[in-house]
Amino acid sequence: MPSHSPSARDLVLDCAVYVDGARLDDTGDFAQAYQRVRATGRGFVWLGLHSPTAARMASVARVFNLHSLVVEDLVDAHQRPKLELYDGTVFLVLRSMHYVDHAAVDKANDIVSSGEIMVLAGPDFVITVRHGNHTQLGGVRAALESRPEALAFGPVAVLHAVADHVVDSYQRVAIDMADDVDELEEHVFASSTTDLDIDVVYMFKREILELHRAVAPLAVPLAWLSGAAGPGSTLRAELPGAFGEKEIRRHFRDVADHLTAAVDMIDGYDERLTTLLNAAATKVGIQQNTDMRKISSWAAIAVVPTAIAGIYGMNFEHMPELAWRWSYPAVLLLLLLICTTLWVVLHKNRWL
Repeated sequence: MPSHSPSARDLVLDCAVYVDGARLDDTGDFAQAYQRVRATGRGFVWLGLHSPTAARMASVARVFNLHSLVVEDLVDAHQRPKLELYDGTVFLVLRSMHYVDHAAVDKANDIVSSGEIMVLAGPDFVITVRHGNHTQLGGVRAALESRPEALAFGPVAVLHAVADHVVDSYQRVAIDMADDVDELEEHVFASSTTDLDIDVVYMFKREILELHRAVAPLAVPLAWLSGAAGPGSTLRAELPGAFGEKEIRRHFRDVADHLTAAVDMIDGYDERLTTLLNAAATKVGIQQNTDMRKISSWAAIAVVPTAIAGIYGMNFEHMPELAWRWSYPAVLLLLLLICTTLWVVLHKNRWL
């Protein structure tokens, strides 16, 4: 199996002809490989590409007679997860997600990174296109080649294996995020309000939403592939070729079940983060109210000396006790007594 650097661009990662589930000798050229399949009427071609250019896809389109809209989507790396049909050819777009390791939740910039995997499955060919540095499918191809009975189903087996691989990665990412959400929950509820960083919660919320946008849209395509598309599905066509076989539908139903489990986990995280945001906002609001009560209390205490000093600071000649020898210490003692009384009362009522 040829190996390629994950950072390579516009490469034919692998190309082979498969007959009855067995890999034949590589021809080294996808045009020759497909010509061989069409001439014999047996087997299919599996072509793997990584970040192809428009020129590369134009040459592939001429060989496999691809629709221009499919070619455009295969080159563009910013497609939403979807499934489309083109004259018996199934085109599936998947968003691959990768968990980004980090030392602590409050020091992470990203939790997940994304890429794209596109699968175009026709009657006698399958084209897989990868965009991103963590979308390797070498393990999927090797696993299928070790199971000729699965590859004997043809291109539909490849599409199922890729979909199963991507959906399983969603579950792994969701499981890896469980500890992060627990740690974030502990951080929010254990931290004092002055140490609370709500930006971390918002960052996690953003990452969860990105993961949800990659996972949730696959529910309808997988339901259609499993033969159980609901009334809300926009796919009204019959399952083409081998896609309509009962065993294939069962396998896609299993992938759909795994997807549902992943969606449930992600939705649970989203609800917990929403609760954390509300809790953090509540903590901040309570702390602000407490601060305002303290400020108001000290302001009330400060009003007394301010008022008395303001009165005796007036330049009037005839004012009470101005000529008394002990008037100054008496006023100071009165101020201290009033302020102390106010402090005791406010402290008893938990304003201070």
